[in-house]
Amino acid sequence: QVQLVESGGGLVQAGGSLRLSCAASGRIRSYNAMGWYRQAPGKQRELVATIKSDGSRNYADFVKGRFTIFKDDAKNTVSLQMNSLKPEDTAVYLCYLRTWPIATDYWGQGTQVTVSS
Repeated sequence: QVQLVESGGGLVQAGGSLRLSCAASGRIRSYNAMGWYRQAPGKQRELVATIKSDGSRNYADFVKGRFTIFKDDAKNTVSLQMNSLKPEDTAVYLCYLRTWPIATDYWGQGTQVTVSS
């Protein structure tokens, strides 16, 4: 089993910054990708950013230039630096991990990010 615990959410004014962190624990031999998704009320879950084990990154168009994803393999953590936040970024942000070679997806409980206008 793999456990993912997020931290760092909160309330911020538009234009502000937040950093989310996710710590993975449990039986992690190797992973394919870690990252962040988000889900706003009444909307589907959507990809925000992912980072693969080789360090390659993928960002949703709506966060390019504003968010940065990075990881620390020694600590099994993935973080998301969010700058220039907008009210439309308000959502529950969920940490994600896909193991390798057997592709199993794990999710955290989520952390609330609220951006006020």
